[in-house]
Amino acid sequence: MRLASPHINIIMKACNKASRSLIRDFGEIEKLQVSSKGPGDFVSSSDKRTEKTIINELQKAHPEYGIITEESGVINKSNIKNRWIIDPIDGTNNFLNGIPHFAISIGYEENNEIKCGVIFDPIKNEMFCAEKGNGAFLNNSRIRVSKKKKLQDSLLVTGGPKHSSKIKEDIFTEFVKISKVPFSSVRKFGSAALDIAYVACGRFDGYWQRELNYWDIAAGIIILKEAGGFVDFFEEDNNAPLKRNILASNSSIHEELSKLIIKKNIE
Repeated sequence: MRLASPHINIIMKACNKASRSLIRDFGEIEKLQVSSKGPGDFVSSSDKRTEKTIINELQKAHPEYGIITEESGVINKSNIKNRWIIDPIDGTNNFLNGIPHFAISIGYEENNEIKCGVIFDPIKNEMFCAEKGNGAFLNNSRIRVSKKKKLQDSLLVTGGPKHSSKIKEDIFTEFVKISKVPFSSVRKFGSAALDIAYVACGRFDGYWQRELNYWDIAAGIIILKEAGGFVDFFEEDNNAPLKRNILASNSSIHEELSKLIIKKNIE
């Protein structure tokens, strides 16, 4: 693997350390303390413990950096130039139900641009990583997006909506519209980070989803771009800077998929 910058090494070390207790917790799910953040939205003691381990590791290296993280919020708010973007468990519902499809996601942002990132699936021992200008990798192998050129031949992935979504019906309508493309297939796997990583390595050809949090996809942005893919953010809400509507693909089907996204004005 040709990724050797200090930042990527710090992230990989944090992922490896945090994954030890996460793997143990996955084997003892029935013993975890779980609380609800809202309808259908849960947080476990494992989320909090994993996040704490990651933050501690990152702060050892750069205590002055800002941090945006799912459970703890924003740390070192004054530093907006250098920031870590953390999701300790992306796919918490999968994790809590014993489904081995979730990941740790950490991105490093500098001057509002993601410079490097890691998505680590501890159960499958798959580490997707990339840094700007140096390519994307799955463990020790270089990865590239698929070569599918037509939407009708593609395997797509999406997620959502959350129970609390105010545009739930619009999201369902959009899902049906895209699903009706002849011969194409759509999947829902429950982890935005892994969805993007799978597009990056060619397992999926395209991905779209509304109302995501920035920490869900920060690492995936650079991994997909470095794998030759394309990322587009649509209908952004300036009042919700940490929310994203994303369309990501192998670039060849991007225009065709984009035309199926329902354009609307959301109040």
